[in-house]
Amino acid sequence: MLRFLLKRKIIVMLFVIFIFGYGLYGITKLDKELFPPISFDQTLIMIETEDMPAEDVEQFITIPIEQSLDSMQDVNDYESTSSVGESVIAVNSETGKGEEVTKDIESQVHSITNDIHGVRDVFVMQASTSQSFEFFLDLSGGNLTEMSSFAKNVIQPRLESLSEVREVAVAGLEEKEIVITLKTEKLEDYGLSQDEIIPLIQQMNTNTSIGSFEDEAGKPTLRWNTTFNDIDDIKRISFQTNEGIKRLTDIASVKEEIAEQKNVAWKNGDPEFLLLQVGRADGYTQIDMTEAVRAEIKKINEEHSNGISISEIAAQADYVTSAIEGVVDNILIGGIIAIIVLLLFLRNIRATFIIGLSIPTSILLTILTMTLLDYSFNLLSLIGLGLGIGMMVDASIVVLESIFKKKEQGLSNLEAVVTGTKEVAAAVLSSMLTTIVVFVPIVLLDDDVGKMMIILTVVIAVTLISSVIIAFTVIPSLAENFLRVKKKKTKGKLQLIEKYGKILAWMTRKKRRRIGIIGLFIAMFISSFLLLAKVPMTFMPDIMNRYAEVIVELEPGVTPSERAEIAAKMNEQLETIPDVENNIIMDNMGVMFAIVHMTPAEEKTMEQNEVNEQILQKFRELERKYPVTNVGSAMDGMTSLPVEVQVSGENLQTLQHIGEKVTNELKQIDHVVSVKMQVGENTEEFSVQLNEKNMKDDEITASYVSAQLSQMFSDSPVSEFRQNGETVSVILKNDLSIKEKKQLLQKEIMTANGEKKLSNYVSLEKVSSLSQIDRYNGERYINVTADIEGKDLGSVNLEVQKAIQNMDIDDGYAVSLGGDLEEQQKAFQDLLVIFAISLFLVFVVMAIQFNSFKHPIIILFIIPLTITGVIIGLFLTQKELNLMSGIGVIMLVGIVLNNGILLIDRVKQIRNEGKNVKQAIVDAGKDRIRPIFMTTLTTVGGMLPLAFASGTSSDYQSPLAVVIISGLLFSTFISLLLIPAVYLFFEDIGNGFSRIFKRKKSKKLSEVKLKAQ
Repeated sequence: MLRFLLKRKIIVMLFVIFIFGYGLYGITKLDKELFPPISFDQTLIMIETEDMPAEDVEQFITIPIEQSLDSMQDVNDYESTSSVGESVIAVNSETGKGEEVTKDIESQVHSITNDIHGVRDVFVMQASTSQSFEFFLDLSGGNLTEMSSFAKNVIQPRLESLSEVREVAVAGLEEKEIVITLKTEKLEDYGLSQDEIIPLIQQMNTNTSIGSFEDEAGKPTLRWNTTFNDIDDIKRISFQTNEGIKRLTDIASVKEEIAEQKNVAWKNGDPEFLLLQVGRADGYTQIDMTEAVRAEIKKINEEHSNGISISEIAAQADYVTSAIEGVVDNILIGGIIAIIVLLLFLRNIRATFIIGLSIPTSILLTILTMTLLDYSFNLLSLIGLGLGIGMMVDASIVVLESIFKKKEQGLSNLEAVVTGTKEVAAAVLSSMLTTIVVFVPIVLLDDDVGKMMIILTVVIAVTLISSVIIAFTVIPSLAENFLRVKKKKTKGKLQLIEKYGKILAWMTRKKRRRIGIIGLFIAMFISSFLLLAKVPMTFMPDIMNRYAEVIVELEPGVTPSERAEIAAKMNEQLETIPDVENNIIMDNMGVMFAIVHMTPAEEKTMEQNEVNEQILQKFRELERKYPVTNVGSAMDGMTSLPVEVQVSGENLQTLQHIGEKVTNELKQIDHVVSVKMQVGENTEEFSVQLNEKNMKDDEITASYVSAQLSQMFSDSPVSEFRQNGETVSVILKNDLSIKEKKQLLQKEIMTANGEKKLSNYVSLEKVSSLSQIDRYNGERYINVTADIEGKDLGSVNLEVQKAIQNMDIDDGYAVSLGGDLEEQQKAFQDLLVIFAISLFLVFVVMAIQFNSFKHPIIILFIIPLTITGVIIGLFLTQKELNLMSGIGVIMLVGIVLNNGILLIDRVKQIRNEGKNVKQAIVDAGKDRIRPIFMTTLTTVGGMLPLAFASGTSSDYQSPLAVVIISGLLFSTFISLLLIPAVYLFFEDIGNGFSRIFKRKKSKKLSEVKLKAQ
């Protein structure tokens, strides 16, 4: 095949032209986004009700839905929270069944809730990385009326007119509503009730067809149109009363008021602020949309000088742009380093040019494949591409170096190319396959993480395959005639190689020398674990760049004024942190959401993780004086704290008792702070008790009494209309002001026997009700949560486990880890399983290649010892051991095996030529030291920009790159010394067994001869 391509180089040339043409085209077609659109196997159910107590929500809504989930085949588990007026259920389904299960759940939930009185809204959705909005701005600098008008009449229509923009949502707008306040005394004077007023108002706001005139030309319809156009239309509504026709203004006050804000926002403590959220249209990238919006905003600012400021909060496109620029920089730096390495080792400009051409060709072939797979440029694929670039030139360098050496030896151009390529072909293919099969098990990670990691894995695999294709086609074609090499004349260039050969020869002479080398490396491996405790550990790194999102959970029933006070205090706390530049705090009723911008990296006085910790610490101080229940980073999920201990069982009192014991245990652990038992607080309320005898005597029903009570506390929308392009709500309330139980019972209602006090029919009994009930798979539980300060998660994990293991727990109850501790345990358990699978797959590939069990075992012997380099690297750089660096360790397995395969493959070839094992070891080492050094240095060089990266995604890339660099450097060192020592050690063992068997065989022969005599 190779000879065929060398005779018809035009095929290779056309192949390269095709790659460049379609690869460059693919760059323009690939979408650019922060995360790829991935749907997870999780469904979120949210049901909003009227002010239904938590226990009623649990009994009438949550439990029926849970029972229906139990009957669904593909549901794995579920978790629910029942609180006042709300039920939230998170459902995990079987792998790949998320969409199907979500549809089934939606159907079941709607069927159940349709029959339940008081359900206001039902929301069912499948979890995914897709976001409705990807660009966020704010308006400030004017009063709310001016800003609302500017946003609705200028900014929103201008931005929505852009083809790149799907939708613009504005939060915090000043909205007007018509408030009708009924005068109770007037209603009584005119013999009217609130029940009669509501349908009359709704009937008057009507636009409907009454009928048609069949005999008229065209059969015109008769239309009734009394829709409201303004407040005056409402004021003119008339009613028939016992004193004749009366207008609405005779029995009520009608006023236009500013509607109470449902979601309020503060910018640096100022409530005069609007939030704009921009959604992207299909067919456009995040970068396209952001550039178009920024250009339009610039035009708006030039055309309007009203003092209103439009500022950016966050644009996901910036993260994508920064990540893409980082990969481009890595390609350039990696390419430059590869060129420098080639010049140092080969000292040949033409060889450097050949490798320089192979780099963009391999990259463009990878991008072309990504286009065919419908992948995008996102955080994951760019990390994969960045990592792949470090290994991209390895195959080309090995092939070119082999050809280069053959030409140095004086072979003809054709024979040098064919022989040189053939000599390393098996090793290159085996190296590629072992690296790829190492990555494959990564997709076995937790379903959600696995879905993300599969993109990373595929991109790396495609990068490696592309590089090998180029190495076996473009490199030989160019190397045949274009590569010119002089025959070796001096030994100066071989000084390092000769010294290495002498070391190997020294090792081969004495068994104790190679055993000593093996023992030295094993001792280093064991002692390196002493450093592990000093390596920072966490679960997932933070991808935000000088930016943080924090969630502050509030107790149920916090009033708007209290929320405003908390927001003001949050701003005060943030102002005390040096590196915080500005902040936006949003009120989402039960949750305060803070977006914090930090000073730019060049002006920072603290690292981002230090600022994040200070923000959380300052916000947690609010728990002492304000109704704050929880504080956490939005990156960790909805206020998830790193330490979470779950106590499960049936009886709430017993759960609370065990929870208190857990709380006390956690408070004794150093660096564990903000320990709190998360159990719904008991809230006091009055339960209505009916006097059925009196009701029967006065001929009234329970539904009538309920309606009368509802009207007394009424404040509900009854209609709406359009005015100047805006929807205006019509709200009906009454002038009753009932603040106490006594006032309510003294109110009179109309009965068959005249007006009588409400106390004749109802009494109020004080009861205690839970504000929140949590359940997991139908079983109640409570959480004890805590945060950590000044210590890594892994160290705290061990102490928490020890504390709960020593506790005495009642039968039927369980205490287990949750939160980040549980996630960290699961993640590292998964990584260990994946590591084992990776080793097995690698062993299979090498066993097939070498047709031997001995050679793969020798190469795999170095794998555990590479951990020494990893631990030293993480310790020296103080990078975190997290999920990404754990994946880096698995990737390292594939990369470090390449050196071992190159060396052992050459030993096998030399031994097949008839040389003894000791001479084969020395010759193979001298032959392979140059390509091993070259591939190692180019891979390390490609990783260096990632290791020292700053900005977007650096927290993801840096630990992973440090793991690969430190592990690869150390493994290269041990590959050149340890593998020869282990190889010889195995030979010694084999020879020892052979001598034993020979002795036994000769002894048996002697015995047979003696018997024969």
